Amino acid sequence: QVHLVESGGGLVQAGDSLRVSCAASGGTFSSYFMGWFRQAPGKEREFVAAIARSGGGTDYADSVKGRFTISRDNAKNTVYLQMNTLKPEDTAVYYCAAASVGVTRIRSLYRYWGQGTQVTVSS
Repeated sequence: QVHLVESGGGLVQAGDSLRVSCAASGGTFSSYFMGWFRQAPGKEREFVAAIARSGGGTDYADSVKGRFTISRDNAKNTVYLQMNTLKPEDTAVYYCAAASVGVTRIRSLYRYWGQGTQVTVSS
């Protein structure tokens, strides 16, 4: 059982940067592929980014490519999402998740989820 806790969300202005973190406990963090998803009010939860166990491979949704960077520190059992040039449409609850099968965009393949952290971008 892996327990995930997100932090670092908040209210920022368009064009600002923000880094959200996800701390893992209760399992072998380095054995999991990690992902970030987000859910805006009234919308489905959508893929944002994913990273391989070693950090050597990443994948991004087209909407955030070039603005967001996913990274991980296995020594600290933490995965990060650095978000730059934020837009109002990035407003959502951001969730981290852990998967065993690979760097994937498929939500159902993620076995463990955090409770989410709210990111609000004002225009």
